[in-house]
Amino acid sequence: MGLLSVAIWLPVVVGGLLLALGRDDQAKTVRWLALLGSVAGFLVTLPLLSGFDNSTAAMQFVERAPWIERFNVFYHLGLDGISLWFVPLTAFITVIVVMAGWEVITERVNQYMGAFLILSGLMIGVFSALDGLLFYVFFEATLIPMYIIIGVWGGPRRVYAAFKFFLYTLAGSLLMLIALIYLYYKSGGSFSILDWHALPLPLSAQTLLFFAFFAAFSVKVPMWPVHTWLPDAHVEAPTGGSVVLAAIMLKLGAYGFLRFSMPIAPDAAREYDWFIISLSLIAVIYIGLVALVQNDMKKLVAYSSIAHMGFVTLGFFIFNELGVSGGLVQMISHGFVSGAMFLSIGVLYDRVHSREIAAYGGVVNTMPKFAAFALLFSMANCGLPGTGGFVGEWMVILGTVKSNFWLGMLAATALISGAAYTLWMFKRVYFGAVTNDNVRSLSDINLREFAMLAVLAVATLWMGLYPKPFTDSMHVSVNQLLAHVSTSKLANTAEVKDAATVANASKPN
Repeated sequence: MGLLSVAIWLPVVVGGLLLALGRDDQAKTVRWLALLGSVAGFLVTLPLLSGFDNSTAAMQFVERAPWIERFNVFYHLGLDGISLWFVPLTAFITVIVVMAGWEVITERVNQYMGAFLILSGLMIGVFSALDGLLFYVFFEATLIPMYIIIGVWGGPRRVYAAFKFFLYTLAGSLLMLIALIYLYYKSGGSFSILDWHALPLPLSAQTLLFFAFFAAFSVKVPMWPVHTWLPDAHVEAPTGGSVVLAAIMLKLGAYGFLRFSMPIAPDAAREYDWFIISLSLIAVIYIGLVALVQNDMKKLVAYSSIAHMGFVTLGFFIFNELGVSGGLVQMISHGFVSGAMFLSIGVLYDRVHSREIAAYGGVVNTMPKFAAFALLFSMANCGLPGTGGFVGEWMVILGTVKSNFWLGMLAATALISGAAYTLWMFKRVYFGAVTNDNVRSLSDINLREFAMLAVLAVATLWMGLYPKPFTDSMHVSVNQLLAHVSTSKLANTAEVKDAATVANASKPN
């Protein structure tokens, strides 16, 4: 069994074992087993980073074995520079989530921890799959544990939020399934994603495929206007659910654009880039303004996530290296920063049981250590230079300006709105005099909370001060993708040949 298989199935097996420990009197054992399983899962992913060859765009750590031989379906895994960092990021966030639920979750602890570990393995499977059907199975299977997490441990409207999350994402994915089946028959019976990349397709087929994939991935990102499920899901989800949703699950959709939409339908991607760019700019500008008027901290950060993910899709579809690499860096840094923002809200909610900004004020007076962490993460959310939140946004803006100055200027306005809503929230919650007895009675973070926030702080500063390891690993793969997207697939299709025949027939003898 290869490293990728271990990274996928180790947390799944440990999660299944946790589900078998069904009594609440075993909660202590469950917590330690979950922590050991998540840490082991993270450690397994580190050799992927150390053993990765930055000089090639070829898939590495490849595993391939027959799965459903009758339909030529393979258990096919591999990583390139585009997908590499999302595997350790997923495993790392799972460790943080287990730590975050250590004391807060007191009922059905085994099911809670088991769901997150199983979800971790499934998400790593999405980033690793090189077989279309295997990708689809992993992609859809991630809905189940997250649906349970929101529906069981969520807030008062958890059932509504869980159903909305499930139905939105499932509906879009059905069109993707049709696209995968079409590609299977068109390629002569292959589910290999890499085979599909080289498959010549007429523009009409590419257009239909592009929008079929768009239906699945835009909901997952989520892009405007199919973003409305996300604020409800975040508000009702437990803290761990919000962290995983923002840090990892939103990235599955953005990753799908790079692995499916752009390389399989490059002509359609270039034809309709204006459409994706327009929706991305609406998310960046309009959703940023929506975040300004929120009174619920979780909802504010949820809208902030939509705006930040708008930078990702904008960077992808301006088709230059700065933009695509910047989008990938933004995805990774957003994993750290958004996860930290939701954890910070969770720390306050666990003590006061309110997410309303008006319920706080002067928290720095009673929780100075925690307020220092919250300030760092807030600055990163604003895109302050020296933090992870700056690098990706700066690269995307620079790439957009290189493509079109006015689009770059519009994208840059997000730095202003981002600073406005983040600092407005921070000022009202943390600064000033203590406003009520709940805040007055707050105790500062304990060792467990300090440890998980400190690790995220180090990661945020590392990305901001030294992003070279991230950009170096993705450089060759991004350039190969851009070269592939810039090459038309129409030259070998019947559509072009027919057009050439008509043109030749119309010429005078």
